[in-house]
Amino acid sequence: MNRILAIAAVIGLSACTAAAVSEPETATPLAFQDMPLGAGENWDNPGGDWGESHFSRLETINPGNVSRMGLAWEYDLGTSRVQEATPVVIDGVMYTSGNLGRVYALNAATGEELWTFTPELDMQVNRFACCDQANRGVAVSGDKVMVAALDGRLWALDRATGEPVWSVDTVVDHTRGYTSTGAPEVAGDLVVIGNGGSEYDARGYVTAYNIADGSQAWRFFTIPHDPAEGPQENPELVPALETWSEETRWDIGGGGTAWDAIVYDPKFDQVIVGTGNGGPYPQAVRSPGGGDNLYLNSLVALDRETGRMNWHFQETPQDNWDLTATQPMILTSLDIDGEQRPVILHTPKNGFFFVVDRENGYAHAANPIVRTNWADGFDMEAQRPNITMEDADYSNGPKIVFPGSPGARNWYPAAYDPTRDTYFAHVLDMGNLLFLPGPVDNVERKEKALNAGAAIIFTPDLEAAAATLPPPLRAAVQAQAAWEWVKQKPFESQLRAIDPMTGETKWAVEQLGWQDRNGVLATQSGLVFHGNVAGTVFARDADTGEALWSIETGSTIMAAPMTYMVDGVQYVAVQTGWGGGGWGFVPRYSAAYSKGNANRILVFRLDGGQVAIPEDLPPLQPAPEPPEQFADATPEMIARGAAMFTENCTMCHSNQPRAGLPDLRRMNRGIHGGFQQIVRGGLFVSRGMPQFEDLLSEEDVHAIHAWLISVQGPLRERELELQEKGLPLDTQSLTILSNY
Repeated sequence: MNRILAIAAVIGLSACTAAAVSEPETATPLAFQDMPLGAGENWDNPGGDWGESHFSRLETINPGNVSRMGLAWEYDLGTSRVQEATPVVIDGVMYTSGNLGRVYALNAATGEELWTFTPELDMQVNRFACCDQANRGVAVSGDKVMVAALDGRLWALDRATGEPVWSVDTVVDHTRGYTSTGAPEVAGDLVVIGNGGSEYDARGYVTAYNIADGSQAWRFFTIPHDPAEGPQENPELVPALETWSEETRWDIGGGGTAWDAIVYDPKFDQVIVGTGNGGPYPQAVRSPGGGDNLYLNSLVALDRETGRMNWHFQETPQDNWDLTATQPMILTSLDIDGEQRPVILHTPKNGFFFVVDRENGYAHAANPIVRTNWADGFDMEAQRPNITMEDADYSNGPKIVFPGSPGARNWYPAAYDPTRDTYFAHVLDMGNLLFLPGPVDNVERKEKALNAGAAIIFTPDLEAAAATLPPPLRAAVQAQAAWEWVKQKPFESQLRAIDPMTGETKWAVEQLGWQDRNGVLATQSGLVFHGNVAGTVFARDADTGEALWSIETGSTIMAAPMTYMVDGVQYVAVQTGWGGGGWGFVPRYSAAYSKGNANRILVFRLDGGQVAIPEDLPPLQPAPEPPEQFADATPEMIARGAAMFTENCTMCHSNQPRAGLPDLRRMNRGIHGGFQQIVRGGLFVSRGMPQFEDLLSEEDVHAIHAWLISVQGPLRERELELQEKGLPLDTQSLTILSNY
């Protein structure tokens, strides 16, 4: 069935995904008028409805009875990594994805497993996955369930059995660090998917495939390529090229990857794509001499049939700060100056709340919702931010920039309740110190490796970290106006109810810390559901933020809850699991820290039961005794090893308590003995530990190993002393990351 033709006739059918139904009357896409927002009994795409509003019109569970909620069923996902997906439920069956692109089909009323799918992939992909093994959901259309695996392969599975129907490799160049973590987006008879990799050496694009057989329909590159290599693939890239300097480092990639935030707009039969940051981060490296660098950090509307661009709106020109536009979009209509206009509600990383016209890309509103000093406002006439490079350009010295690279908003979905004209979302008001690790000239591209090009310290840690900086650097940091922001309020992490047109907060609830980030569900009955990293699920009054119900689960929650109905019973479901960007730094206030990171689906209903709480993890034990230091180890070698570990290893191995991957200061003799074979030879690739033979020489790995031996001995001595005194061993260092 061509779902485009069904929209105007079948009001109950989502414009984003659909199961097979009786053939409806036909209408053209342009005859479409915005249907009311809100999912009903089905929740047929990760966003819930055609506008992907994470809003439900179900009212069986309401403020008057929500206190009776309890567990209906739970399902063990069989993994212990990141969970970011929101399940899909159609006609009593739940479909969802897990890490790496695993897929699960369950009876939505009982949790009975119907089938599972694990993609075949080369685990070497873990080396260039910036932010864990995340996957944000599946797409369902007709008799197919589609998922993008971490390695970039798009799979179409038989909806009844889970057997592969077709698969296609979406990666255009396997010499570069491409991955896929977002949910595919159904657009009529097409499915659209993007890729990640801007921090590595990738160039962004999105691709549309025919759902019937997986054949490619079109591809749109989000930034130009080196003009010396010939004509641009898309005509829209010709004017974009003028916004990049002649000295652009095309060889490094450029960035602009569309790793999330792809939504189909049926009113205009267009696919709207949010594009990513520049790569490397500093424009002085990426595009010396400046320029807006289109189409980085933009909303780009593409004709569904042809892939040609209808319009674009760049939210962060001249990107230096990893302020992506890849955060989830919500489509709706708002009254603007007495006229109902079709709009996008968008809160990207850059700290502004944009209301953008879906017909022409015009911003009707652009209001800051956090502290910003990369820009001091938005010029509505010019339709661009007022960029303040004097406060944010770190090419000639360190700068404290607000918001930080984690963003005022990130991948965790917001919800919009049209009956209250209220946008519910987690908001992070936090900055970071940015500085160059070296000169901007002759920067070497590192194949399939981090090419971020900037060092980052987040403001919650900045006062403590400043004391460790060289005196000239420390003085430069503390002389900035933003240093007062750091001292007064290093961060604020809140769940907020926001007015879309003004950006004003109606109510706010403090979160447990800056790493406590979560997706949201809103219902017409007046409830807002969310979890937290401590493992509590809440139902709040949509008008006041008051907690009306909560339940302890013992499992960290970041993903957005959803709701559906089967046989007259309303359920609320959420996936649990810590991870994502910065996943190696597990906050002490999280359930993942105290109880481990077992991944589960938890489903609640009225008059349900209690949730089984995992046992506490055993106390940490002192580090094992290391082997003797290498005979040829010198202070210079050890210092070099420390630097190389920071550059190549800390993205995954944070060497922190309770981290998802091993603390390499605690290696046993067997791991020490096989260190070269593991790091360079790929001995543990199948377990997710990639090999680095192409990037690190034997001498490099030897130096890293020498440094690890040098720190393991003192760590063991210190922990034995703490143990003897009866003190805990789990001390953490500063959360200093190169990505989030």
